[in-house]
Amino acid sequence: MKYVVILADGAADTPVKELGGKTPLEAASKPVIDALAKNSEVGMVRTVPDGLPPGSDVANLAVFGYDPTKYYTGRSPLEAVSMNVPLKLSDTTFRTNVVTLSDAPNYEDKVMLDYSSDEITTEEARELIKYINENLGTDEYEFFGGFSYRHLMVWHNKKNDFTLTPPHDISDRVIGEYLPKDETILALMKKSYELLENHPVNVSRRERGLNPANSIWIWGNGTKPDIPTYAEKFGIKGAVVSAVDLIKGIGCCAGLDVLEVEGATGNINTNFDGKAEAAVNALKSGNDFVYIHLEAPDEAGHRHEIDNKVRAIELIDSKIAAPVLNYLKGCGEDYSVLIMPDHPTPLATRTHSSAPIPYLLYSSKEPRHSGCGSYTEAEAQKTGLFVENGYTLINKLFGI
Repeated sequence: MKYVVILADGAADTPVKELGGKTPLEAASKPVIDALAKNSEVGMVRTVPDGLPPGSDVANLAVFGYDPTKYYTGRSPLEAVSMNVPLKLSDTTFRTNVVTLSDAPNYEDKVMLDYSSDEITTEEARELIKYINENLGTDEYEFFGGFSYRHLMVWHNKKNDFTLTPPHDISDRVIGEYLPKDETILALMKKSYELLENHPVNVSRRERGLNPANSIWIWGNGTKPDIPTYAEKFGIKGAVVSAVDLIKGIGCCAGLDVLEVEGATGNINTNFDGKAEAAVNALKSGNDFVYIHLEAPDEAGHRHEIDNKVRAIELIDSKIAAPVLNYLKGCGEDYSVLIMPDHPTPLATRTHSSAPIPYLLYSSKEPRHSGCGSYTEAEAQKTGLFVENGYTLINKLFGI
């Protein structure tokens, strides 16, 4: 038996005026997924429990089958696991973005122009983070280079008692009221602006018409996680395909193989073909399960890129769902497929929502007539099926 999750991060949305009142899922041409929906269980699921933030960390833990109220310890420690950063139970970790702030004289008056610095290249960003660590790092806290704009700070022997704001939640806003209350973290962010504003990497980026990564933004605090592996929990061997350290970190904690795909970027320019090929090869090589994570719809939602969000969904259909399903149909084994977002990332708000999301669950052993003509939010709501605890949905995939 083969099991596949196709996770279209942030794909769920609300009606968009520019799309004629349709959601991106309704506007997108996705013949493969829509055809599958007609013979699948289709419904709504809640992946973000009350009281927890509607982030990809909480939501993907739930989709993987882990109760976030029990296992969630923060976003950044999961990324640290993926980055092979050693952690002690007494450490607190932080996601550290390199962001673009406006040039207002006072730091408090600056505007969050771009939480990703034009999706800065990993090579450029790591040079900046290395410079930050050389100038601001101490025995108490260290900075580690990650992927694109996503990096890490570890504060050793520090209690995790911070309330911090994600930068993608405050796009185009003055940052003053969202700055951290902790004086040490605030000082690090302010000093980083002084260090990065005229760094050669940013001088070069401005010359090329790109946003400079002129400040760090510290958020996503957490502590070392302790979750059971898939072998322990389900008796299943599997793999994860993703460009995002967070998802790779969950995969590492779950004891799954984390597959690296050349050209995987986490946006609409990612190597979709390579991800599909990696997933198929993982199944061919003896894995029972593969979790394919596609970040592109989420990034488009954050950046209010309407056409890109629709296009990202279409590419997931043609370049991921189509070849993966084609392999499964011919592999000679029964299979189950779960297709869903982790959370909505509405274009209207440009940030995550904790609202329920549509899921599609297909089993080759038990195809069922859903009454749905396509896979959309409205069609899923129409069925009346609702899964309150999102972490239990994976049990349906595994037939538990």
